[in-house]
Amino acid sequence: MAAPLRIQSDWAQALRKDEGEAWLSCHPPGKPTLYGSLTCQGIGLDGIPEVTASEGFIVNEINKKSIQISCPKENASSKFLAPYTTFSRIHAKSITCLDISSGGGLGVSSSTDGSMKIWQASNGELRRVLEGHVFDVNCCRFFPSGLVVLSGGMDAQLKIWSAEDASCVVTFKGHKGGILDTAIVDRGKNVVSGSRDGTARLWDCGRSACLGVIADCGSSINGVAVGTADNSINLGSPEQMPSEREVGTESKMLLLAREDKKLQCLGLQSRQPVFLFIGSDAFNCCTFLSGFLLLAGTQDGNIYQLDVRSPRAPVQVIHRSGAPVMSLLSFRDGFIASQGDGSCFIVQQDLDYVIELTGADCDPVYKVATWEKQIYTCCRDGLVRRYQFSDL
Repeated sequence: MAAPLRIQSDWAQALRKDEGEAWLSCHPPGKPTLYGSLTCQGIGLDGIPEVTASEGFIVNEINKKSIQISCPKENASSKFLAPYTTFSRIHAKSITCLDISSGGGLGVSSSTDGSMKIWQASNGELRRVLEGHVFDVNCCRFFPSGLVVLSGGMDAQLKIWSAEDASCVVTFKGHKGGILDTAIVDRGKNVVSGSRDGTARLWDCGRSACLGVIADCGSSINGVAVGTADNSINLGSPEQMPSEREVGTESKMLLLAREDKKLQCLGLQSRQPVFLFIGSDAFNCCTFLSGFLLLAGTQDGNIYQLDVRSPRAPVQVIHRSGAPVMSLLSFRDGFIASQGDGSCFIVQQDLDYVIELTGADCDPVYKVATWEKQIYTCCRDGLVRRYQFSDL
């Protein structure tokens, strides 16, 4: 990865007025940081500012919501995308998690203000408040139907909610510590949870029962992901006949991002180990990119890309800053990552530059969700930001 470029978080507003300025910097690994600035020389008839860059930087392209900058000396180039719209009225405090429904109509989010809310994705208008967890809600996501929400809290409870009337239809109990992440298997007859108690559990939604402890690793499980395994991967065989209540677990891999610097992969149905990878620091999050490729992010800012077929050495390690990697999400031909320093970026296979989603000013971006060409982020500053990928 080329040297990361950074820009003033509110560059789009700053460059909208005559002689407005915004700072820029380039951070080549192991070398001194290069600093520069952008200046607005006036606004064109189309409403797009004329912007020039200081020495060492070049403005390649500018639109109302995006600007592409390069630093030729370091062979670095980034496209910065400003939010299309910002929702400030959903929560009063830091927003720890969010998701968008499969139809793109609804959002769900949880906050350190103790609330979990459903809102209209187009304008952030409040639709429902989901009340029932004791203490903070750590994670929330829609089922594939888009009508039901799964949440996990510090109260060690996993809950299923109706998005239509906000009723809690199922509560799962069994974990001994706060639930940090969840995953949905196929259409959602079964779900998986990862907890501070060091276990990952498989649950039967129809009977609100635990189908088993899939892993007990003695270390907090910060992130979980379920993916369909490529045919070439041996997931092992279950020691006992799986319950007929297990639906869609065969040929699935379960990935666990652990606090003890380990990334663990196992067969979801077989419960057999596939690999154990040791990273540089605690793993915070993980996701599958394909039937054999995966990503996992650490507390010290490393994003490991691994191939399940040969997991000993990473395919690549991406390191853009030492800030914790908070979330990872497969997106088109690449992925979106967010970090604890407010950076949130998109890497695409066919692009030789990184797309940076701007707006957060040093506040961690905890989670990213997408629907078609729209990208939603939630941040410690209490804002949900929506970006239009078509603005590129």
